[in-house]
Amino acid sequence: MAKSRQKSSNQDSSLSPTAARSREWDGPSRWADYLGTETNTASPLSSTSSRNFGHDGQSQGSTPSQPHKGLNMQWVVQLTDVADGLMAKMYRLNQLLDYPDPINHVFSDGFWKAGVFPNHPRICVLLSKKFPEHFSKLQLERIDKIAWDSMQDHAELHLQSLEPWVQLLLDLMVFREQALRLILDLSSTVITLLPHQNSLILHAFMDLFCSFVRVNLFSEKMPRKMLLQTYNLLHALSRNERDCDFYHRLVQFIDSYDPPLKGLQEDLNFVSPRIGEVLEAVGPIIFLSTDTKKLRNEGFISPYHPRFPDILTNSAHPLRAQDLANVTAYREWVLFGYLVCPDELRRVTSIDIALVVLKENLVLTLFRDEYILLHEEYQLYVLPRILESKKMAKSGRTKQKEADMEYNVAKQVEKMISEVHEQAILSCDAIHRERRILLKQEIGRMVLFFTDQPSLLAPNIQMVFSALALAQCEVIWYFQHVGVASSKSKTTRVVPVDIDPNDPTIGFLLDGMDHLCCLVRKYIAAIRGYSLSYLSSCAGRIRFLLGTPGMVALDIDASLKGLLQQIVHHLEHLPKPQSENISAITCDLSDFRKDWLSILLMVTSSRSSINIRHLEKATVSTGKEGLLSEGNAAYNWSRCVDELESLLSKHGSLRKLYFYHQQLKVVFRNTMFGPEGRPQHCCAWLGIASSFPECASPVVPEEVTKFGRDAVLYVESLIESIMGGLEGLINILDSEGGFGALENQLLPEQAASYLNYASRVSIPSYKSPKGTAGFPLPGHESFPENNSSIKMLEAAMQRLTNLCSVLNDMEPICVLNHVFVLREYMRECILGNFRRRLLGVLKTDNDLQRPSVLESLILRHVSIVHLAEQHISMDITQGIREVLLSEAFSGPVSSLHLFEKPTDQHTGSATESVCNWYIENIIKDVSGAGILFVPIHKCFRSTRPVGGYFAESVTDLSELQAFVRIFGGYGVDRLDRMLKEHTAALLNCIDTSLRSNRDVLEAVASSLHAGDRIEREASMKQIVDLETVIDFCIQAGLALAFDRLLSEASGAILEEGAPLIHSLLTGNENSGKYGRCCK
Repeated sequence: MAKSRQKSSNQDSSLSPTAARSREWDGPSRWADYLGTETNTASPLSSTSSRNFGHDGQSQGSTPSQPHKGLNMQWVVQLTDVADGLMAKMYRLNQLLDYPDPINHVFSDGFWKAGVFPNHPRICVLLSKKFPEHFSKLQLERIDKIAWDSMQDHAELHLQSLEPWVQLLLDLMVFREQALRLILDLSSTVITLLPHQNSLILHAFMDLFCSFVRVNLFSEKMPRKMLLQTYNLLHALSRNERDCDFYHRLVQFIDSYDPPLKGLQEDLNFVSPRIGEVLEAVGPIIFLSTDTKKLRNEGFISPYHPRFPDILTNSAHPLRAQDLANVTAYREWVLFGYLVCPDELRRVTSIDIALVVLKENLVLTLFRDEYILLHEEYQLYVLPRILESKKMAKSGRTKQKEADMEYNVAKQVEKMISEVHEQAILSCDAIHRERRILLKQEIGRMVLFFTDQPSLLAPNIQMVFSALALAQCEVIWYFQHVGVASSKSKTTRVVPVDIDPNDPTIGFLLDGMDHLCCLVRKYIAAIRGYSLSYLSSCAGRIRFLLGTPGMVALDIDASLKGLLQQIVHHLEHLPKPQSENISAITCDLSDFRKDWLSILLMVTSSRSSINIRHLEKATVSTGKEGLLSEGNAAYNWSRCVDELESLLSKHGSLRKLYFYHQQLKVVFRNTMFGPEGRPQHCCAWLGIASSFPECASPVVPEEVTKFGRDAVLYVESLIESIMGGLEGLINILDSEGGFGALENQLLPEQAASYLNYASRVSIPSYKSPKGTAGFPLPGHESFPENNSSIKMLEAAMQRLTNLCSVLNDMEPICVLNHVFVLREYMRECILGNFRRRLLGVLKTDNDLQRPSVLESLILRHVSIVHLAEQHISMDITQGIREVLLSEAFSGPVSSLHLFEKPTDQHTGSATESVCNWYIENIIKDVSGAGILFVPIHKCFRSTRPVGGYFAESVTDLSELQAFVRIFGGYGVDRLDRMLKEHTAALLNCIDTSLRSNRDVLEAVASSLHAGDRIEREASMKQIVDLETVIDFCIQAGLALAFDRLLSEASGAILEEGAPLIHSLLTGNENSGKYGRCCK
């Protein structure tokens, strides 16, 4: 049957989506679609690992199915990259399908509307539930006849939409076969996988191992069963009832990985002992990383001497520092390793290692923001294996002593897994908060130290990388766990994990990491020079080791000997940093790293006659570092020469936070302007966004645009929050509880009078002046109850000045082709806030604010702006003038050459609002307050208390002078023009009324001359709109009086501010009067 199925598939190969790749099933070219231009920066080998791993065809031309002498490490790195590509496609599929729940067969409306599956839920869900039964046994036409007929009619169309995702299923199956074959091959051929001996190959092996586990665990989140079954049904409907290619193999693959952990535990059973050895070997570094007290006391991530803080050290614990940089990877190895190789937990030391890591984690990240609940998986898939081993030990199938030991260990593991979940829920946040506080302190000290002593940065660069890696891990852990809910297996209820969203240490860590990265970039030339010096000295040590008797006695073949000589040649011919400018040195050490990796590939293979143990025994007897230790150190330092940016990106980049950018914004708003927030942290929060587009996978091209757009929106949202905080600080100071409270204290005259009284208080006969009672004597604190308010004001002023200084000095934020200059945003924010405050205080409860009060409010706000302006390298005062001018000038903006705005835009809204109020409420008296002009007092008064104002409070000469000072000549012109226009309109109305009543008025006049009272009264009753005419006359008089007052106020202000111009105008006026008198 298999032969006939293969024959038929060959006949219709063009119709199969998998036919194009079936001929290159095992070849590397199969994965071209999954290998983007970006390389795997998570690997410690190199950011150009595939380039470094090629040598003499030993690592390039072979595939997993071909025999080779060395190890094909290039293929290991490529398959790790392929895993990322596969997960990126699965991630994209889940997005399209609105994140389905295929385990419980829960699918949203968005799932069916995505256009991937036919919109026939009853048939598709039944196919998924009945997997692996063939569709021919399900009688689908009876389930939904309409859907069945529709699927038959549109089978080809549905096939086209499903084909790329079925191809993904097939690629997952092939990846499983190739990766598993390679993992087994590495496990059986590599002699040692200990971190202190073979760390480079170890990391490559464990990266592939973890990627293999991740891919298969993540595949459970996509609807594999429905995808295969639906595709096969559609294929059969359009291909004469024939199953699609590889259908039965895919069925077997999905069934064996249902659930995935079951299949993973079976597949990886053969490599389980090697994984256990690795996890035991990294245990001490994990224990060290969790012991915050030891890290602090011993100075593992501090440039100061651990015992004597006043003494500087050249390099504190450099080897341990390098290990701490990889501790994040070690923790992942532990979580994944014991999950898929549970038998290794029965090692005595493994219990403590697993306990430490499990106690501080609740989720296990698979890819980006996708995760599984860690403890639930351990209880479902690890605990049964432990119970089984415990049962077998109790049954006495081994020796009694060994059986007792195995039983006790299994019992301890069972207890640990059962109890650690509760411990993690209660203590994981406290553990990580303590670690964040430690890192905040140490990174802060490190930044100060290296800023003051930059010459010590290069020797301590490994320590810097460790601090960055630990901080990176803590920040990412925090956002991975915010909002996580974990279910207790015993009570089967969901328990929200208490992660504080207001933790200020996040801002400190982001700021510290940003400063460290800036320091490294600033002194990158010095770091390269130090690394070159180290490599030059390393050349002599390696040449010495190659000439030791032990090495001479080894029977080294020609290829290995040639590679060792080539290593020395590379190191001895490096450019000398002392003889030329270091920053101008260009050095590519990829060939050196390639040759060293080729040596490792040879000596770590069990098929090689000279292996790693021979080299160690031959060279460590000298009392110094062995050949492999020197070579590995040289490899690491060589990356500081030409791949320093890659290392900095690996340890210090926070691009993964893109997938938590919504939580980022929430935490930023909660912490930035909180009690422990710092304005200088804004730079770090904003700077993260520039790395967000790097998260986009080349496998999914549309991600580049989406991630870039989201990064821009993130920056805009944070800038909006920052500017909102800036406005808030200004408005706090510009409030009655801020600087307004200071204005309510003693006036200077009162203070002088009080001091005079205090100086004479010893004279018994002296009487206390009025108004001094209740004030404390000089030398005593006044109003102690206001201490908290004063401290609040001081804190707000400090924050305002700090924020302005930070935003002014901040470099532009670049996200793709968008550039954000915070100084410009700050200027627009301050001026926009001033304009809003100006328009907001013009009126109070629909009544006009007194101009003198308005003037004082404006001056108070401007004083705050001047306070901020001292820390800004921009002229904000000029902007304030422009705002006042634009709000006072009521013509087209094109008439003002200071502005570059549309010519049809009219401004002067503030002046217009004030002038309209004066016309409506003083001249027209629409509120009926009975406005009268009082020439003696030169003001208007209200005869009736209507509304919340009195006319004299806004029309006094001093108030009009304040109006002139605020709005200037443009405001006066506007109000004067409105008064004249209103007066002219009134006179026109009066003239019209007089003309229309001419006959009646003449009759009244004649009756007056005749003395006929009866005729006069009758004629006066015939006058039309007499009261209106009288009202118009009153309004005209009020307008003329107001205009005169306005002119007088303007003259006073002009004399005060420009006396020469005032005298010139006054002289012209007097000369004009004299000329008229002479005539």
